[in-house]
Amino acid sequence: MPISSHAPDPGCAYPLSHAKRVVFLKPHITRPNISVGDFTYYDSPCHPERFQDDNVLHHYEAQGDRLIIGKYCAIAHGVTFIMNGANHRMDGVSTYPFPIFGHDWGEHMDLLSNLPSRGDTQVGNDVWIGMDAMVMPGVTIGNGAIIAARAVVAADVPPYSVVAGNPAQVVRERFKPKDVERLLKAAWWHWSAETVSAHVRALMSGDVETIVHVSKSL
Repeated sequence: MPISSHAPDPGCAYPLSHAKRVVFLKPHITRPNISVGDFTYYDSPCHPERFQDDNVLHHYEAQGDRLIIGKYCAIAHGVTFIMNGANHRMDGVSTYPFPIFGHDWGEHMDLLSNLPSRGDTQVGNDVWIGMDAMVMPGVTIGNGAIIAARAVVAADVPPYSVVAGNPAQVVRERFKPKDVERLLKAAWWHWSAETVSAHVRALMSGDVETIVHVSKSL
């Protein structure tokens, strides 16, 4: 059942009937260690429904880390999330993972326990991630942030900031600190779908004051 008669159905696998390259991600996620919020979409000409297999790499349940993506995020083609399973030991002479290849080497599997981990990778709400960006393990991307195309995100990204480069650095802030605080408090992504539908124009072209006013009126 649609969440609202005035909004798209977040449970629809292909929300654009004319463009199968765009998917709402939530209906395509089956792994228990990945969580995606309503209306977050992925746009790719290459099997977008395979996002959890093709774009979330080195993600093993035994590692215990999770990928958490919020609501209303826009994820462009080729974005990849590197998870903690990609880590190798760095405290010895060699970083090569000998035991995974078995034979006599397999007797040393204990050497692969307690590999480095930076914990969960978290993407906030209303985040735009540009084409071919790479998000490294354990990063937190704040609400309203923008990640430039081909950026390599190796450190946390503040809310409502724009980052670019390798490693990604803040190139500008979208709003003044006081307004960021007000927007985070308003948290429009928690509005009902009906309320969002009624205020799409304000969300896309209005100012902070308008969004704060709507939030206070709810």
